[in-house]
Amino acid sequence: MLLNVLPMWSRDLAIDLGTANTVVYEPGRGIVLDEPSVVAVNRETEKTVAVGRAAYAMLGRAPGSIATIRPMRDGVIADFDAAERMLASFIRQAQGTTSWRRTRVVIGVPSGITQVERRAVIDSARRAHASEVHLVEEAMAAAIGAGLPVTDASGSMVVDIGGGTTDIAVISLGGMVYDTSVRVAGHHFDEAITLLMRRRHGLLIGERTAEQVKVALGSACPLPAPEEMEVRGRCLREGRPRTVTVSDAEVRDAMAEPLRVIVAAIRTTLDAVPPEIAADIADRGLVLTGGGALIRGIDERLCRETGVPVTVADLPLTSVVVGAGRMLADMRLLRRVAMAA
Repeated sequence: MLLNVLPMWSRDLAIDLGTANTVVYEPGRGIVLDEPSVVAVNRETEKTVAVGRAAYAMLGRAPGSIATIRPMRDGVIADFDAAERMLASFIRQAQGTTSWRRTRVVIGVPSGITQVERRAVIDSARRAHASEVHLVEEAMAAAIGAGLPVTDASGSMVVDIGGGTTDIAVISLGGMVYDTSVRVAGHHFDEAITLLMRRRHGLLIGERTAEQVKVALGSACPLPAPEEMEVRGRCLREGRPRTVTVSDAEVRDAMAEPLRVIVAAIRTTLDAVPPEIAADIADRGLVLTGGGALIRGIDERLCRETGVPVTVADLPLTSVVVGAGRMLADMRLLRRVAMAA
């Protein structure tokens, strides 16, 4: 491995700037920050009230004077000012008492990001006091973080199901043979559950509750035994608090359409790769990373739908940021795979 020799006043950080969570990794220290991608701002003074977990706790509960903002949408910056505030806070927290140091960062972004969106990410990071910014595709970073042999002369396939996007890539000899990104992922499962509760039960729930339902009951295949849970929200008809019971089968039905889109994108990728690469994937299978990889039975469902073996990475939630961090230790690889600004 090529060692990274930097001046004592420099510091390297890898950032997975996710729709749901932002994770920061520092070589030699590991994960130094893992916080929800949420910012709370006072509408009157325009001052930042809270960032990360403290801001996430305010979602759906803040008074009218405080706006709770998710700066990221579908894997890219939707609110430039809030993203800058969030990045500045997270970089400062990661630096600790050495915030005076120069900071070089590698940020994982979706492969389908536009030129304008790339510039927005870079500008936000630089305004947050990063001295050098490199963007890498999340799928490539996830593959490296999951331990796939991306530099070998054989095909490796990774599917990274994040909060806002699902990134799919086939990699060989350190380059992308084929890659695609669909803006359907974890938050779209949450939205499908919210719609289910509204239409079938006449209940209005918040995004935090929808996520809790997804974690508790979400599945891609029938469970060994039926499960259910009580869900609290506001009755749309009477306008008062109400509790209903929801089953895993209902949640699975709600999640079917977003899952169908992801399956279709994987099939399209398999159809597009050269025969030799397809043979490698048929033999070695594909690897799932991201929070969506934790949905129960999703590996079994994708294996049945695509006909190739499917495995879940050992640490799916941190594969992207760990892979980006490993690139910081190999500048030749980073220069090879970094996206043009």
